Amino acid sequence: MKQIIIVFFGLLLFTNCPSTKKKVVQAGTQPNVLFISVDDLNDWEGALLGHPQAITPNMDKLFSEGVLFTNAHASQPVCTASRNSLLSGIHPTSSGWYSSTANMKKNYETVMADHKMLPEHFKNNGYNTYATGKVFHSGESDYKDKTDDFWTEYSPQFWRNMEPHIKENGFGYRGTMFYPFPKGGGQLVQLYGEDNINENYKDTNRFYSLCGGPLEDEDIPEKGMYDEQIANWAIDKLNQKQDKPFFMAVGFIRPHVPYSAPKKYFDLYPIEDIVVPEVPEDEFEDIPIMGKAIAYGYTPRGGWGDVSQKKEILPELVQSYLACVTFVDEQIGKVVDALEKSPNGKNTIIVLWSDHGQHLGEKRHFRKQALWEEATKVPLYFKVPNNKNNGQKSSQVVSLLDIYPTLTELCKLPKLPKLEGESLVPLINTPETKLDRAVLTTWYYKNHAVRSNDWRYIQYRDGGQELYNHKTDPGEHINLANIPEYAEVIEAHKKWLPKHDAIPAGSTEWKGDNLDEIVKEWNVNNSIPIWLR
Repeated sequence: MKQIIIVFFGLLLFTNCPSTKKKVVQAGTQPNVLFISVDDLNDWEGALLGHPQAITPNMDKLFSEGVLFTNAHASQPVCTASRNSLLSGIHPTSSGWYSSTANMKKNYETVMADHKMLPEHFKNNGYNTYATGKVFHSGESDYKDKTDDFWTEYSPQFWRNMEPHIKENGFGYRGTMFYPFPKGGGQLVQLYGEDNINENYKDTNRFYSLCGGPLEDEDIPEKGMYDEQIANWAIDKLNQKQDKPFFMAVGFIRPHVPYSAPKKYFDLYPIEDIVVPEVPEDEFEDIPIMGKAIAYGYTPRGGWGDVSQKKEILPELVQSYLACVTFVDEQIGKVVDALEKSPNGKNTIIVLWSDHGQHLGEKRHFRKQALWEEATKVPLYFKVPNNKNNGQKSSQVVSLLDIYPTLTELCKLPKLPKLEGESLVPLINTPETKLDRAVLTTWYYKNHAVRSNDWRYIQYRDGGQELYNHKTDPGEHINLANIPEYAEVIEAHKKWLPKHDAIPAGSTEWKGDNLDEIVKEWNVNNSIPIWLR
């Protein structure tokens, strides 16, 4: 009898101990996930109407088959911070992850205590997890000691072993991931003349990240553009038999600068026909000084002061960006087509997103890294098998932070308490729903934009404010913040500001940054550039 009691209590203890084994799930019992990210893609797709000339037949077709969120926004308008926010489900104001992964690593264990990155959560719950291309900022991971925790398998980084001549064409954005460049440095260098190239910046050129142009066959790696190689790896994996449900992340690099793509995509956009964004002469008259400093940026080459010197440059940039968008649209189409033809096509959720938007001259700005609509707005799309509302759009404002809890719910994974977004499943089921909700985008420490369904409110850390009515001013040209009749609108949006702003990771106190230095210099020397006045 005594032995029976001991065995009984032993079994009781065993069954109540948390299991250290990872969940095992058979293929077909839970939905797969195809998780497509597109670097620096704004709303220049036919379905989102961001540019009237955009040629994106594959995304447009895809968007007509699921639920497209037409008012989605990033939590941070720069690659590293946005991706780590999305994949952790934690906002930068909570994590302190505003900038580089070098700093993020310093408090990673604290931020991620009792929490998991999105692919790791899937892997721990019985999924095979695959990655190719730019998923995190550095590829399959920004944390090399965690990579195997995230992924069952990941592709080679195709840009690591590029042919030497690809780099020798040069004069462009730093980082081999973003090659190749055209010979001679591309359109901007050619327009200004090579005598303007500073030898100290041979790898970047006078215009830093605004280089680009059409590529001839000899400019392209033997196995194709990196996005083509990424697509091919994903297609091969999709055609393989799976023993478990899978989570496959496919991270395309274009249209990230340099705006280079095979010449045939440029030929679709004759330069004489290009429509450029509207940039009013008085655009900056009502912008606070911190907003001006953000538009000026920390890159000393390729700002409006340079680009506006030659009227040819803005059409060249728009043409180049559109060519890159059409190029990546074709790669997306190939991957989606392969999925649909595979045995997994009917049981796979498709998610497509971009890490942030991109300015192409709006607000006299040419990058992300700002708090206006063009920098924060992104495509966000879900296709859920057998959803009766597939083919509809939702104009409800949402955040990229919502992706993690949405996939958790759709795939019936355990809920994680640290997630700060909201599940979009109710909106996927009823896209016409409107909620009393706003979403938060932060750029650097304590600079915030609150986007609601109809308004954008910006509050800078020095107290400067902007307010735009998107019903009447979708281009955000008229700042209403200083008009008394809008005080209640501002107060309503302030409730969505964070109650606490985490100090930037790697720091123990706030000591200012380059934006403060720019503002200080302008105030001391009365030297705000003419184009920002």
